[in-house]
Formats: sequence, structure tokens, C-alpha cells
Amino acid sequence: MSPAKEQFSFPTGFNLIAFTIPPTCLLQMGTVSILMLLIAQKATSEALINLGEATEELFRGDRLPILNFPDDQELNKI
Repeated sequence: MSPAKEQFSFPTGFNLIAFTIPPTCLLQMGTVSILMLLIAQKATSEALINLGEATEELFRGDRLPILNFPDDQELNKI
């Protein structure tokens, strides 16, 4: 076989001891992990917004107990 027709095959991908992971598999795993992170980020931001709205409702004035402050007349007696 002439040297011009010889093709050298270089192993591509991530080489482990027993086998090689092809780059397409690495790309798929990376893509899935990025998509999962984006979904988790959206869910977390929505949960924090809902938590903020819930605490805002908790501290509204109509749900707080009425505090008994002394009248001006009682303060003048002292």
C-alpha cells in the first residue's frame, strides 16, 4: 500500500483505561446538563418570587394584631 493511500485513525474522544467515550456522547451529556440547569434556575426563581409574595402577604397591616397604645390623656396624667 502506498503511503499516500494510508489513513491513520487517531482515537478521538475521552480516553479511559478500558474504553473511549466518543465526543458526540460528551456533547449530549453536556447539553442535557445545561438544559437541566436552566430548568432548575427557572424553577428556583419562580419559587423565590412566590416566597416573596407570601411573606409580603404575611406582613400586611390588616393581618397584624391591633396594638393598644395609651391615649394622650393617659400620658398627660403621668
